[in-house]
This record gives sequence, structure tokens and C-alpha cells, in this order.
Amino acid sequence: MPLRLNAQAPGATHHPHPRSTARQHHRHSRARGNPSAVAANSVLTAPRSKSKWIPAYAHCCPGKILRGKLKGLRCLAGGVKTPSANSIQRHRKMFSINRLQSVLKAFPLRVFDDKVQEHRSDRYSKGFKSRDQLVAMVFGHLGGASSLRMIEAAYNSQKRHHYHLGTGQLRRSTLADANRKRSSEPFSAAAQALMSQVNRTIRQEGEDLLYLLDSSSISLKGPGFDGWTRDNQTRNTQGIKLHMLYEKSTEAPVFSQFSPANVNDITVGRELTIESGAVYVFDKGYCDFNWWSEIDQQGALFVTRFKKNTALKVEQSLPVAADSVVLSDELVRFSNKHPGARRRNLYTQLLRRVTVDRPGKKSPIILATNDLESAAELIAQRYKERWAIELYFKWIKQHLKIKTFFGRSENAVKIQLLCALIAYLLLVIHRKASGFKGTLWALLGELRVSLFQRSATDKTSYERWREEQIERERLQMGLFA
Repeated sequence: MPLRLNAQAPGATHHPHPRSTARQHHRHSRARGNPSAVAANSVLTAPRSKSKWIPAYAHCCPGKILRGKLKGLRCLAGGVKTPSANSIQRHRKMFSINRLQSVLKAFPLRVFDDKVQEHRSDRYSKGFKSRDQLVAMVFGHLGGASSLRMIEAAYNSQKRHHYHLGTGQLRRSTLADANRKRSSEPFSAAAQALMSQVNRTIRQEGEDLLYLLDSSSISLKGPGFDGWTRDNQTRNTQGIKLHMLYEKSTEAPVFSQFSPANVNDITVGRELTIESGAVYVFDKGYCDFNWWSEIDQQGALFVTRFKKNTALKVEQSLPVAADSVVLSDELVRFSNKHPGARRRNLYTQLLRRVTVDRPGKKSPIILATNDLESAAELIAQRYKERWAIELYFKWIKQHLKIKTFFGRSENAVKIQLLCALIAYLLLVIHRKASGFKGTLWALLGELRVSLFQRSATDKTSYERWREEQIERERLQMGLFA
């Protein structure tokens, strides 16, 4: 009888060839979304599912299985080789993600990609996509880079991490061209999605919604800036104005918009969607009686300041405690139906005027609110909370790259500002997800020295999956021992 090479004796165990089996495993892994198979374009995203097909020797060299190679792998005919403790620790370090990748996991990649396709931002790009641009700019903000040259040098020094981030080598000229030419709309949409995500995940149910509204001007003068900022300059500022709606409990903005420096704050305020039951706090720059009336009709509250020349009629004086910082508490109405003799005042309901003493200041502060029920001290405290948005503007200007710009075109400036906002929101989400107890500045300082460091304490889904498989194989070997 001729000898059949593929024949198998009864009771014998068939051992597939390691190389062919590895290729099959690699194909199955890529098709099914196995965590052990990392796609080249899987930046910012986690594996979708885990493959049920696991070769008996998968634990021997998982890193090489990912590449479809099994150099030097030898499978024993009698069973599976149990990995050593050093091998497990080595593989754990291999598949643990770095700190930058961990921060970027919360980024809304689908929203960003949809906007990129809508605006055809990558139509002329060969190797440097919008994703690469985003990672580079966020890295520049988190790393505290002062120029594109520094971003290029620092990022290219960590080439072994580029694969897992889904990017490649960075060239500053390519990044500069992308910031100048590509649309800023994908970055704006991603920032808005992140703001909504922060509001959903961090805000506690039952907490009062306290929104702080303000703007901050950014000076932009000199060659490259004058071409698009000089025509819109004011007496004090030449540049761009950043408008923000800041939520106090989450310590993060929920709305952002750019405008020329000469645009009045109330112009952007009228575009806000008023949320019923919320409290809006703003300064005298948003003095518009008809807009106040709109806020009141939407079922929201506001706390702001009266201007000195506002004509009011006192309807009732409310009692004030002797030891309180509140000097007076009154119910008032507008006596002039035509403020400024230009348009009719639609605010006909009662208002509340609260005069608050400021120790160390010559004059007290006069507050206006439609809240007729809360204590006067609470109204004064709400307006005091407005200082939080001032601290926010100060924080991003000092700790992120907003004062110095990598490009001088309007598009480059907007992308850099939007990436600063994205970096801030990612920090807020990462602080919540990681359980970090310190301040946001402490977290940023820690990240700047460890952006490409692999955390030994964080376990990825792959690590947990591999430990389960190793433990199961050990139990199986014990049954047949």
C-alpha cells in the first residue's frame, strides 16, 4: 500500500504547521476584529470584538503573530508550553498602550471622519491625513511645544509608538500646509461632540445647571495677521475673540464660537439655545433687555449687572440681614420703555435688584436677576462663581499654546485654538476615567513627562483576555497531568 503523507493514525493529534496556522489566525483576526490584530488605521479606537479561534501556541509569541510571522516558534507534540512569568510580563508591556493613546481614546473619531469626508479635507493628501494632523496638534498642546520644529523633533523621536497611534513620521512643512489649507470644520465638530460628551458623562444628576457666559480677546498683530485682523480691530484689541459658555459643575465649556474682535458679545449671546431650568451668569457686556426677556420666557434664570444709567422704578423693598454682605434687596421694573430711544423694551415683568458690598472696593456691585425666590446671598454667590470662566481663559492661555501661534493665517489660528479646546476636554475626560484626584494642571504636568510611557498598572482588554486564556490552558494541562 502506498504511503499517504497526509494520513493520520487513529487517536493521533493533528498539529498544523505553525506558519500556515499563523497566517490563518492573522486573516481571521483581521476579519473578526481580534484585539491581537491591530489595524494600521485603528488610531484612537479600541478593538471591537474578540476572536473565538485561538491557536494553542498563541501565548508563545503574540507579538510575532500580530505580524503574521512565527520565526523560531516550535510547538511541542505533547501539549502546550506554559509561558513563564517573565514572558507574561514582557507581553503585557508590549500590548499596553501609552499615555497619549489613552488620552486620545475619548476622541469622537467617527464625527471627525464624517466631517473630513464632507469637506474633502484629505483629497490632496498622500500620506499625511487629517487624523495625523489632529494627533500632532494635540500632542503639541499636551507636550507644551513652542513651535512646529519642536513638535516635529519630539514626535519623531518616538517612532516605535507611531504604529499604535496610526500615524507615521511627521514633517513640519506638511503640518504647516495642512493647518493653512484644510478646513477647520472637522475640528469644530469634534470639539462640539466632546463638549456634549463631557456634559453627559461627568455632570451629576440633580445638580443645578450653572452656565457662565463670557468672551476673551486674543491679540494678533504683525505680518501675516494684519491682512485679516486689521479691518476688524477695536480701540483696544486687534485679533480674534473667543466666546465660551462654561458649565461650572463639569469645569468645561459647552459652547464655543469665534468672531472678529469688533463683534459685540451680545451678538453671540443671542445665538445661544436657552435651556429651561438653568441659571445663566454674565457680565454687563450682555446687556440686552429683550434678550433677558427671552431667557425668562424660556423658563431659565439669569444673574447679571445693571448699567449705571438704567432707569428703574422700585416696586418693593425686601428685608436684609444686618450682618449680610447684601446692602439692599428690591423688586423693580423698567421705567423707560424705550431705552436709548431706539427700540421698544419687551421686558415688562418684575426684576430683582440686589446691591452687594465689596470689601476693599469703593463702590458696591448692583446685580440684576429674574430669580424672585432665592436668597439674596445665593444670588450674590452665583455671580461670584462667574470668576471660574475667567480662570478657565487664564488656564488655557498659560498652559496650552494660545498666545504663540504655529501659523499666521486665519485657518491655522482657528485650528490651533480648536485643538487647544480639544486637548482641554480630553484632559477633563481622562481625569474622570483614570480616577486622578489632583488638579487639571497636575494631570497635565504628569502627562508632559510621560506621554509615550506605557503604564504598568493599566490593563488593556487584550491583557485581560490573554490572562484568562493562559489560566484556562493551565487548568486544562492539570486535568490531563
